[in-house]
Amino acid sequence: MIMPTPHGDKLKALLQNEKLPNSDRTRIDKALERYHDWIEALRRLPTGNSGIAEAVRLLNDYRLFLDLDVVFDSEDDFLYRQKGQLKLDSTVIEEFLPHLVSLAFPDISESFSIGPHSCFAALYFTSTIRTSIRSPGAQVRTKNQDFTISKRLYLRASFHPDRAEKVDTLEANLGYLCAECKTNLDKTMFQEACATAHDLKTAVPGAKYLLLCEWLDMTPISTAGTDIDEVLILRKAKRLGAQIRSAFATREGRISRRADFAKHLADHPFATEVFERFLTHIRVLLEDRDPDEDDVLVRGYF
Repeated sequence: MIMPTPHGDKLKALLQNEKLPNSDRTRIDKALERYHDWIEALRRLPTGNSGIAEAVRLLNDYRLFLDLDVVFDSEDDFLYRQKGQLKLDSTVIEEFLPHLVSLAFPDISESFSIGPHSCFAALYFTSTIRTSIRSPGAQVRTKNQDFTISKRLYLRASFHPDRAEKVDTLEANLGYLCAECKTNLDKTMFQEACATAHDLKTAVPGAKYLLLCEWLDMTPISTAGTDIDEVLILRKAKRLGAQIRSAFATREGRISRRADFAKHLADHPFATEVFERFLTHIRVLLEDRDPDEDDVLVRGYF
């Protein structure tokens, strides 16, 4: 399987960014070297559950280096102030998840696409009475997803059952599991995810939609009234308080509060058990099958 490289692509694009201070170019070069070492180490892990804990340990090591040594310790303020736009941190998880899933389910890529994809959300038609002589005007609306287990879908639409001309041919990925990856999850992001999950479940009722975040930045809200299956907090912690973060925008402030930031990262690493719960959602989907009458009668429910 050819793995997607959203994080590696962001690092390479950053080196081409004219706004990147010259003093930070050496940092990004080192980050790119460390990135390749991280990916190579992930590829060497044994498949099956035995490699999951080590994969998460490698993730923690790489992210600590990126967050602290590269971004936080920069002598300029560009990397820290622009990290939301640069997406250096959030894309690490996007790149890690396909490796994790391939470790746990080595054969899954034979049937499905794994990783970021634009997935089918709705089918609509743009033809009118005047234009319907040409074709139905079939169009697919898609939504970008940070992580998917999906399969390529091909559709054809025509007003003529037996003719090959005047046919609209459409392609899209059909998402069976989609996940949104956030660094900090606030209420606005949660509400946006609710709308995305609703579109997914309308298109594929049997699909799962998960919302992954590193830090919780909102009061928890029940997902029972939404189409989100579950919110997974990867570090099992809340975001640092605003009174501490406000100092991070300047070099002097970061130096004065470095111990606080380093301690927060060390105290709240990515939790292996949360990633294992993520894999359990996938396992349930892979094991799901149409009910068998004999099994149903033995269990007493379906």
